[in-house]
Amino acid sequence: MKAEAKTCHEQSHRPSFKWTRMWVVLVLAGLLGGLSLSGSPSADELLAPPRVHTPPGAADSEDEPLGPFPGVVAPEGTYDGKNVEQPIEFPHDLHADTNKINCLYCHTYARRSAVAGIPPTSKCMGCHSVIATDRPRIKKLTEYWEKGESPPWKKVHDLPDFVRFTHERHLKKFLFDNPDMDVERVDEVCALCHGDVKKMTVAKKQKPLTMGFCTRCHEANDGPFDCQKCHK
Repeated sequence: MKAEAKTCHEQSHRPSFKWTRMWVVLVLAGLLGGLSLSGSPSADELLAPPRVHTPPGAADSEDEPLGPFPGVVAPEGTYDGKNVEQPIEFPHDLHADTNKINCLYCHTYARRSAVAGIPPTSKCMGCHSVIATDRPRIKKLTEYWEKGESPPWKKVHDLPDFVRFTHERHLKKFLFDNPDMDVERVDEVCALCHGDVKKMTVAKKQKPLTMGFCTRCHEANDGPFDCQKCHK
């Protein structure tokens, strides 16, 4: 009797269980179809494992290199540059990292000209006439300002005279024309050629900036290969 009762019990619940499974399938299909039509990620994309952010050239890389930020493949190459003594030990880390000052606030020309430019002393004094005025570096800066002179900054990233490089075009491609980037992340674009300056005090050359370094970047990021584009 127990066996017959169990069989009847199972048979009585089979239809409702079958309908339940069908409703679940229909609801899932509807949700995934709706996501696809609305432009949201497809079912395959939703079910796929997350992509790994792998630095280009990594030995254990099995995924497509995504570069340091969307829309770029960073050129390989490092350089151990020497320390360049500056008239004032300018702390990039304090300004760009701690206080989150955008690179383009001081290097204003980079967005519209070949050179990034050094800010005039008047821009520095705009802040430091009231901020940290008792610090030795600021006192030294103030002395230059009161004498009507600019600190004699020395170049860290220099290129041969026969090379034509423009900051404007590179920022346009990697930042302003890049739909996945915004201007707050400009330091990541600068780091392609200058290294992670926001972690430095005085800037130091960390990228080779050789022809091979540039051509690897142009090749990976569909840059031009016309000789006249880069050579005078």
